[in-house]
Amino acid sequence: MKLRNKNAIVTGASKGIGAEIARALAAEGASVVVNYNSDRKGAEKVVSAITAKGGKAVAVKADVSNAAEIRTLFERAVEAFGPLDILINNAGVYEFGALEQVDERHFHRQFDVNVLGLLLATQEAVKHFRIGGGSIVNLSSTVSRVLMPGASVYAATKASVDAITTVLSKELGPRQIRVNAINPGMIETEGIHAAGFMGSDLQKSVAAQAPLGRIGQPDDIAPTAVFLASADSKYMTGETLFVSGGFR
Repeated sequence: MKLRNKNAIVTGASKGIGAEIARALAAEGASVVVNYNSDRKGAEKVVSAITAKGGKAVAVKADVSNAAEIRTLFERAVEAFGPLDILINNAGVYEFGALEQVDERHFHRQFDVNVLGLLLATQEAVKHFRIGGGSIVNLSSTVSRVLMPGASVYAATKASVDAITTVLSKELGPRQIRVNAINPGMIETEGIHAAGFMGSDLQKSVAAQAPLGRIGQPDDIAPTAVFLASADSKYMTGETLFVSGGFR
């Protein structure tokens, strides 16, 4: 197992990509803290799936945009499993809208979770990594480069994630903490269904433009997260890996 005796936190892991990453890390031997904010049942379902296969996992509630709750998340993680080895910054929200629809709520909802939350979690993680370092994996998006109409704020948050990944790789490299990002294309998740994208012209267009001819599934992303979390990528930092079926 690539991650035997490693401890991981996955933010926003009650469903979708985060849930699949949590299960994949556990399958490789990691003890996993499944973070959630509102979907307690979903997080507990992920924990049950992991423990049913002999893995170790606990669910911990925390709003990543709240510094006090982030501190509690990491305290409970260390209490449960010990020093940290892996942080997956997956928690994120998206909301599309034309320029006329951008307001303070639209802006702050996305930047507070997607950017501030990532920074707060990383800031706290650094305090709890083992002396030998660790791995941070940030979930970005192809939208940081494929700049679509109506995505001004969301695209800006993910471009920020790409920039932060590079900056922190240089800042934390001397401590042997690696920082990389995964930029998924359109992935079929509960959120995509809730937003009404499945079956939409946008979904069909993305699938048609992707060389592999389809949108992705959460288990298309999880193996890359395992790779970046493990020693297989020990000489990689500051990278943004596009996992998008070739859609750019």
